[in-house]
Amino acid sequence: MAEDDLIPVDVKKIALTSSYCAVVVGNEEKEFAVYIEPAIGVVIKMFIEDVEKPRPLTHDLIGNILSGLGATVMRVVINDIQDNTYYARVFLKEENELGKKIVEIDSRPSDSMAIAKMAKCPMFVTRKVFDLVGKPPSE
Repeated sequence: MAEDDLIPVDVKKIALTSSYCAVVVGNEEKEFAVYIEPAIGVVIKMFIEDVEKPRPLTHDLIGNILSGLGATVMRVVINDIQDNTYYARVFLKEENELGKKIVEIDSRPSDSMAIAKMAKCPMFVTRKVFDLVGKPPSE
């Protein structure tokens, strides 16, 4: 995945109902909705709003494990769409006395968005996905 193939995006809006959650992702050019489980939508919203949690949630645990291992989240990328299902990747960087290692991990878009918000790292979408989905924000 080439760097110039990546388009920066962010979570623009979260619409929660009892049966689904629509996370609107995009930039000033285009937005699109990713439909996810309501519980993960609540988690993403909590990270966006910096809600203090009494105990670590699953994504907090993931962040704590990564931190304990000396790894950081570099970015997340929504990299594909097939049959109306989005696919995403989480990119981790581990740097220690032995050198630097980049790890790319398959992820559900909902988890990758939660991890991006937890880690305060950038989110991207590939040009292929961006060209296939969405509409201008004014619509």
